[in-house]
Amino acid sequence: MEPHAPSYYAASANPFPVQPRLVGEEQADVVVIGGGFTGLSAALHAAEAGYSVILLEAKRIGWGASGRSGGQMIPGLRWSADELMGELGRSRTAELLSLVNSAGDLVRQRIARHAIACDLRHGHFHAAAKPKHLEAMRRELDSLHDLLGYSGASIVSKADQTDFVGSPLYHGGMIDMNGGHLHPLNYALGLASAALNAGVRIFEDSAALQVDHGTPVRAATAQGSVTARHAVLAADSWMGDLAPGLARMTMPVINYNVATAPLDPALALSLMPTGAAVADSRFVLNYYRLSADNRLIFGGGEKYSPRPPADVAGFVRPYLEQVFPQLKGVAIDYAWGGSVGLTLNRLPQFGRIGNSFYAHGWSGHGVVLTTLAGDLIAQAMRGQAERFDLLADLPARPFPGGKMLRHPLYVAGMLYYALRDRL
Repeated sequence: MEPHAPSYYAASANPFPVQPRLVGEEQADVVVIGGGFTGLSAALHAAEAGYSVILLEAKRIGWGASGRSGGQMIPGLRWSADELMGELGRSRTAELLSLVNSAGDLVRQRIARHAIACDLRHGHFHAAAKPKHLEAMRRELDSLHDLLGYSGASIVSKADQTDFVGSPLYHGGMIDMNGGHLHPLNYALGLASAALNAGVRIFEDSAALQVDHGTPVRAATAQGSVTARHAVLAADSWMGDLAPGLARMTMPVINYNVATAPLDPALALSLMPTGAAVADSRFVLNYYRLSADNRLIFGGGEKYSPRPPADVAGFVRPYLEQVFPQLKGVAIDYAWGGSVGLTLNRLPQFGRIGNSFYAHGWSGHGVVLTTLAGDLIAQAMRGQAERFDLLADLPARPFPGGKMLRHPLYVAGMLYYALRDRL
């Protein structure tokens, strides 16, 4: 069975037993396709609701983005409150943001309930790359206060930003204690252990090759199949031929991360004094945090080809050293990449195909929204679909250009926004 890709997360993963490969015909109330955060949360919530559940994972649990990401718990959505109100109106926006901003608490509740050892820490700092970005953050926080009475967040001036990040690049930012960060692979493995304890049957190395979305649904693998009342499509940017229409709705983009050697505690404290995770406001952003053993885990850079750099650490290093000049020449122990599923408008997409539910296109907000998605899918299966439909009604469009031109058109758009970052 293919192991997890080499990374700091794989090297520091909690023990989790290899699960069997699906062989033969099986039946369940629910078949979940994908062993990342979305699929694990859906399987766990469905099992707790009394459904029999089988989960199919093509590789290992947490093999994809869920086990390789920056681990940042970023509140909200990629659209601002004002942008959402322009599209949805005030009342619906308030309802939507109240729902998505409950996702962080749901993650923290799961971690506490199942005693998941995943290095959870609180606080997320959104660093303003330009003065106008700080003003946009101020307007956003005013709107959130007005809409929701949002608390736990505040604007930080340029003069005070070193209380949160020891970098000369920024012009202040917003600290939000509703956010945070965690060890993503260990969170995924913790959800998987909880799912097993709840009665979910997990099969690894069992890629779903075809799904019939009728009544009943049927998911076929190379050596078996599962017949069920409902399916959950939780493959994000790996949707492939399971639902070709959905595959057009997301674009897989490869992000690259490094983890330094453990830093001297005093140096680590000077970089990120509160321990809050940081992401900046550039379109092609840098994002980083400290691990439990004082490594800087840093993601950044622009790479639009699916072929990885020959030297991932060398590719990311210039961005790290631009943010933290004091780390010039720092030893890098781990370097890795992973695919993030982006939608055209950067909003997640929820919906149904026959008796199959799907949720994907997290666009960088997947650590928290995926856990909520699993809860909403399980509720919708029970006929309580109001909250699921609130997200399913968000605007969505496929990437233009068809199979041959989608990626070149996407790259052209990304290059345009990357140029704007530099102006």
